[in-house]
This record gives sequence, C-alpha cells and structure tokens, in this order.
Amino acid sequence: MMGQNPIILIPARMASTRLPNKPLAQICGLPMIVQVLKRAQEADCGRVVVAAAEAEIADAVESAGGEAILTDPDLPSGSDRIHAALQAVDGDARHDAIINLQGDLPTLEPQLVQDCLAALEGADMSTLVAEITDARERENPNVVKAVLSPRGPNIAQALYFTRATAPSGAGPLYHHIGIYGYRRAALDKFVALPPSPLEQRERLEQLRALEAGFTIHAAIVDTVPVGVDTPEDLAHAEAVLKGQNK
Repeated sequence: MMGQNPIILIPARMASTRLPNKPLAQICGLPMIVQVLKRAQEADCGRVVVAAAEAEIADAVESAGGEAILTDPDLPSGSDRIHAALQAVDGDARHDAIINLQGDLPTLEPQLVQDCLAALEGADMSTLVAEITDARERENPNVVKAVLSPRGPNIAQALYFTRATAPSGAGPLYHHIGIYGYRRAALDKFVALPPSPLEQRERLEQLRALEAGFTIHAAIVDTVPVGVDTPEDLAHAEAVLKGQNK
C-alpha cells in the first residue's frame, strides 16, 4: 500500500567545485534552493523539508517561509543527509514514504514528484527514467542508464543502473533521473549498509540497494529536469524558468 503520509526531503550543501555556494545561486531573483523548495511545494504531496548542511542554506529557506533542518556537514551522501533530517524532524515515524529530491533541480516539473511517489506502490524504492532521444547520450558515461523490466503502462522494475550503454540490442535506452522514493524501513536499512562492490565500481549509490535485494520501481516519464552544476547550467535553468513563467 502506498504511503499515506509522505514527506519530501531536499538535501543541500554549499560545497561544489564547479559552482561555489550552489544552493544560494540566484535564479530569477531567488536562491536555487528556494526555487527547488517551490517546485516541491507545487507537487502538493505533503510536507517539504530542506536538509541543510550549512546555516546559510537554512536561513534562505526559512526566509522564504519554508522548513529547514541543519544536518552534519560531514555526512557522506544525500541519502545520509535526508535520513539524519528525517530522524530530527520526525522521530516518532509518522511519515511512511520519503521522497529524496536533489537541491539542484530548479526547473523540475512538480508532476515528477507525484510520479515518483506513485511508483513506490509495491516496491522498497522508486525512481524516474526517461527514454533517451539524443543519440549522443547513448554513449555518454555521465548519462546513467537504467536497465528495466516492464511492469505496466509507464512503470518498470529496475534491474540495474550503469554508465555503460545497456542493454545491448535493438530497443530503447533509458536515462535515469536521480529522484528517489523510499519506504521508511528501506531508507533505514539502506543507510546502515556499507558501500557495495558494484556501487563502488560504477560510482552509483543506488546499486547498493539492488545488491541488497531491494525492489526499485521506475516511473517512465517524458521529461528530464535541468540539473545545475556549472555557471552555464545556471544560465540555462534561468532561461527555462523565465520561459515557463511567461
């Protein structure tokens, strides 16, 4: 049964080699983390909390009327950060479904959050994929591919994630979108596991879950949000948002 009381957690930290102070970078007059907060609120799936590594991020979120919680800046991953935040804001475990939404997706379509939550039905975890339409992405190791087994209209079970071009043979390839849903027990178990061999080899954290036997459902969507990692990405995201607001 799908979680009846979901929470959206947005991990954010200042450290970024290609775009210093990334969460506070201005996009259409607001810090990027506030833009992501607004997309999450527009999804209307439940409570939204930013898991901030630094006080500056929390201050920006709270100044915009959002909820933030400070987490240890030395936590190794976004998954660890949202787990720490969840324990801090919901120690009595009222929230039974968790969405991990990256803090660098300011142009995210709110429907994608809803899709990720719906895909959690019958699974330990959920995520999103989109069919690759740009031939260059098929060979690009920075575009993570999901190997899927269909389970119904626009829903599949994820069998593997890889930077390689897979699966081979004729047919579509799917671009993985790094948004995750978790059953609460699955998140608790996931963060307690050590990094797995395939996770370390492919440098893909979600392989830890698959190697531990988790079931991951993937919603197949038709849009890939713009991730912001560089000044060029920032300018692109601003142009996208300005276009959406016309």
